Amino acid sequence: VPRESIPPAYFCRGVYFTLSGKTPFRRLIYPVPVPGGLGVHITLDLAGQARFGPDVEWIEAVDYSVDPRRGDKFYDAVRRYWPGLRDGALQPGYAGIRPKISGPDEPAADFVVQGPAAHGIPGLVNLYGIESPGLTSSLPLADEILRQLGS
Repeated sequence: VPRESIPPAYFCRGVYFTLSGKTPFRRLIYPVPVPGGLGVHITLDLAGQARFGPDVEWIEAVDYSVDPRRGDKFYDAVRRYWPGLRDGALQPGYAGIRPKISGPDEPAADFVVQGPAAHGIPGLVNLYGIESPGLTSSLPLADEILRQLGS
């Protein structure tokens, strides 16, 4: 694949903290998005355990560590929509890396779908920057891939 057809990659680490104890919520809660992400929101796993995140931290190299000191920012973010969150209720959870094609202080980039017309390799379709709402967009993305492959 020609290098000039590959968009730049930026790594954005997102940390999650979990709630120790029972959550009062039965639905997902999304605050107003922040630059680089959707903001610290609540998600519930299949067992009803609540996790809060992800935050946004631009990094140079892949690193999945979770610094417990980041919890202070989580308390502030979560208390915007749950003022009753008690001190000590959040525990470090896990981190994930979101590879992005737009960096800090840049507007969010749209998905990039590159078929053979972009790079000259028959049968190859590259997908860049597929993040939220990528899963929601999976069927239209599949249609676009088929279109670019001439199917």
